Amino acid sequence: MGGNMIIAANGGGGGAFNLLLLLAVPLVFYFLLIRPQSKRRKEQLQLQNSIEPGARVITTSGMHATVVSTDDDGLVLEIAPGVEARFVRQAVMNVVRDDEADELEDAEDGDEDGKPAGDSIDLSKDDKNAADEVEDDAVSKPAAKASSTEKPSA
Repeated sequence: MGGNMIIAANGGGGGAFNLLLLLAVPLVFYFLLIRPQSKRRKEQLQLQNSIEPGARVITTSGMHATVVSTDDDGLVLEIAPGVEARFVRQAVMNVVRDDEADELEDAEDGDEDGKPAGDSIDLSKDDKNAADEVEDDAVSKPAAKASSTEKPSA
């Protein structure tokens, strides 16, 4: 019986380690998950409240627009020339700085070489090639029908 007490006394040190581990896990979660997320949320809220007319923004749906006017809870955004839409402030994901806006406009206007964006790739087909493809399809379809109607031999 005395031997059992010695074994139990030697195993008593694990309780302090378990308590320390129990306290450390919530601290790790706080510093790795909760704190950075609340910091990002505060920055986003500050960004949304500091929006002024004339600013270029990107909405959460990925739409690029210019702020026309602001209200207490919403914004009026010009999403295309002459097209205005009303959004809530929370729909704004990012405010585009002026140098980034210039780069976006340059990309929409054309390539780095100064060529218009539409001239770089020609996707149109020649009329002659299109007629040849139609004839090829017409010839191959009856052959495919004939082979599908044949019964497999057993």
